[in-house]
Amino acid sequence: MTAYRWLIRPALFRLGGGNPEAAHEWTLSRLEQLSRHPRLLAALRRWHAPGETASTVFGVRFPSPVGLAAGMDKDGRALRAWPALGFGFTEVGTVTWRPQPGNPRPRLFRLPASEAIVNWMGFNNHGAAALAARLKTLGPLPTPLGISLGKSKLTPLENAVDDYVASLRVLYPHGDYFAINVSSPNTPGLRWLQDRAQFAELIGALRLEARALAGDRPPKPLLVKVAPDLAESAIGGLLQVCQEGGVAGVIATNTTIGRDGIAAAEAGLVSEAGGLSGRPLTLRALQVVRFIHRETGGALPIVGVGGILEVDDALRMLDAGASLLQLYSGMIYRGPGLVRGINRALARRAVGNGPAGVSASGGNS
Repeated sequence: MTAYRWLIRPALFRLGGGNPEAAHEWTLSRLEQLSRHPRLLAALRRWHAPGETASTVFGVRFPSPVGLAAGMDKDGRALRAWPALGFGFTEVGTVTWRPQPGNPRPRLFRLPASEAIVNWMGFNNHGAAALAARLKTLGPLPTPLGISLGKSKLTPLENAVDDYVASLRVLYPHGDYFAINVSSPNTPGLRWLQDRAQFAELIGALRLEARALAGDRPPKPLLVKVAPDLAESAIGGLLQVCQEGGVAGVIATNTTIGRDGIAAAEAGLVSEAGGLSGRPLTLRALQVVRFIHRETGGALPIVGVGGILEVDDALRMLDAGASLLQLYSGMIYRGPGLVRGINRALARRAVGNGPAGVSASGGNS
């Protein structure tokens, strides 16, 4: 990770005059080009091979528990590159039924002294139908694919259920699991869907649709992404609905609207709008994962995400009860060496503690 932090990252941070979204687009374009070169991908895959770290969670086999979080590759442009960097799964999106440009720019901000990112992207994506067409062309992928579903900004809240169901219907053949994003702070009114009654209606409709689409097979897993800003009582209510509704797992957590943990020198650079990720979220994400694990008795698999910037952060998240991990800000500030480091640490841990595989079933019926 040293070469990335001192050589590559400074160059990336200077791209586009220091514009984070320009750097993101440049990097994604290069990874998209890399995806067209099987020999280069194979060489990278050998270098970043995760080792003996495979596990089965909610009925899906993951070659490594370290995944790429939603938001990095919304439209699935570089899906063959991410496994070559050591990721055991990739989550695309958040995708909406309607194509949408997202919020006005600038909408992505780096806070290097805080090792944080603030975004108010607003689910910018080409729409569920376009993603489905891309995935159909790509064919089978080397690692599991998660698809994060959100509500289109132009869809009224009273029609949100139909919006989510339409996206699930067109994307169902292509995903290994589906994440229901009701916790982004960047779509007006979206977090209202975390209200228990609204949440139960949404989950019920999506479960019915998944069962119908599955035919004679078990339906594909549905996961729910929760906000770190909810009180434990509210999270507990959502967990009860998840367990009653057959949700397969929880992704904890999304970005936060809080601003604790930002360095004093950067406090004035942050707009009130947008979700904060990175180092300031480390402790809160860990607390939420620990609470969910305790509240459900470990019966509901957890994907831990938020503030994982070091190998020890990942190990603590797993020890708190997470079955899988996701990275976003950690990739920005540490690069792919972080993925390799976590995988190597998990492989060493597996050798020391017995079999590497861990099975977490959860609600996948």
